[in-house]
Amino acid sequence: MKLKGVVILLSCLAGGLAIASLGGLLFAGYRYSWGPLSSLGDIRQRNMEGNAEIYSLSNVEKLEDTKGLEGKKIGYLGSSVTYGAMSLRTSFVEYIAKRCATDYVKEAVSGTTLVNDKRNSYVSRLANFDPNDHFDLFLVQLSTNDASQNKPLGEYGTDDTHTVIGAICYIIDYVREAYGCPVAFYSNAYYESDKYAAMVETMKDISAKKSVAFIDMYSDTRFNDISEEQRDLYMADAIHPTMAGYLEWWTPISKTA
Repeated sequence: MKLKGVVILLSCLAGGLAIASLGGLLFAGYRYSWGPLSSLGDIRQRNMEGNAEIYSLSNVEKLEDTKGLEGKKIGYLGSSVTYGAMSLRTSFVEYIAKRCATDYVKEAVSGTTLVNDKRNSYVSRLANFDPNDHFDLFLVQLSTNDASQNKPLGEYGTDDTHTVIGAICYIIDYVREAYGCPVAFYSNAYYESDKYAAMVETMKDISAKKSVAFIDMYSDTRFNDISEEQRDLYMADAIHPTMAGYLEWWTPISKTA
């Protein structure tokens, strides 16, 4: 009888864990478009006003003035914002390509960091780019994940890629050596985060010291001066834009790189 009771208890625990795991996968898939049930997130995202069909890539036309970008090839390195995690996998990358007739390689994985402490870090994923490829520009996302995951900022002048500064400097040097092209970084639009604000200030310093362009949407008060109605349309949450946000808000400034 005691053995039977133990078996029943273990079965109940196993069943509870299975239900909890399934619930977690359902939540992650629906809320964050992550995991084996990520398709559930598409359902949610399609119901967002900012992801309406009017903003889809199929409705975007090439610009007459491509600002000299036509025919250029751009390498993009980033995480969920570069990927388009809340906009049905369409980000400014695809809009710039469509509007300005650019070619591109997009290396973007949600949840990843600049800091090189995992196999899918920015630094590690540089190896995913073809070393024999040609780029006219390399654009890197200043990841919000380093801030939310409390990665160490580090100090300028070191080559420790386990810090934010070390990883940024490594990426700049690697791209220049491998592809001989300009490197630029871009930040998120403003959201409340002391840690990300510190990263932005650090990036400004690195930009000046290493002569790399920095598209600072975080500190640009004019850029961030939009109405609440616009913000609701343009942003799925504090960090991730919708298709409308990329197309109408972020893409015009991103082209300045």
